Amino acid sequence: MTDHPIYPDLAGASVFITGGGSGIGAALTEGFLQQGARAAFVQRSDASAFCDQMKEKTGTAPLFLPTDITDLDALRAALDAAAEAHGPVRVLVNNAADDSRHDTLGIDEAFWDASMAINLKPYFFAAQKVIPGMQAAGGGAIVNMSSISYMMATHGYAPYITANAAITGLTRTLAREFGPDGIRVNALLPGMVVTQRQLDKWLTPEGMEQHLERQCLKRTLGPEDMVGGTLFLASNASAAMTAQALVLDGGVVTTG
Repeated sequence: MTDHPIYPDLAGASVFITGGGSGIGAALTEGFLQQGARAAFVQRSDASAFCDQMKEKTGTAPLFLPTDITDLDALRAALDAAAEAHGPVRVLVNNAADDSRHDTLGIDEAFWDASMAINLKPYFFAAQKVIPGMQAAGGGAIVNMSSISYMMATHGYAPYITANAAITGLTRTLAREFGPDGIRVNALLPGMVVTQRQLDKWLTPEGMEQHLERQCLKRTLGPEDMVGGTLFLASNASAAMTAQALVLDGGVVTTG
């Protein structure tokens, strides 16, 4: 992993990451462990091997809590377990998502609801669960992983794109409501981050070439490229930053 600046305030911090054992989430878990944070994460698939790898690589194993985040009671129980093990969650990273491609005209109500159940609903209820502890502690940071997809007028996964537009809206309303409690809420918007899952399921060399043409930086982005921005948003280095959307896409979309 690329070396990152050390943020002293993250040492010992209780950090909770959804989908933290694979793809971007795995890179984020490693990044927080390298900061000395006490990292816990959830995902459905087994991540025991990843935890062993992190123990060998960083000296600390993350707390893996097998959880289907669409089961909100299970998600809340996992958050309680993380708080019991590491102290009240000080940094929440809502990361888990499903960007599978599909035909818009073939989407039925059940598929739509299932997509929202993974791509949007857990973001709100995880935040709702940790905010009281952050209030009691005098502050905290929530980082919501969104996507530039909704800013590009792209297609092929309408529910996911819709959810990511909503995540930015959710970020801003939570930041407004809980800013007086010292809780900062920001969104991080990745561009095309190449993971093994995407290569296996839908990303073709032609598609990657077309996307690179849109980027200012002419290289593929990997999960490690999302770590620095997330650590920054989670740390006191961004103490005056909230309700913002930080784009990490190699220069495809522009803000401001």
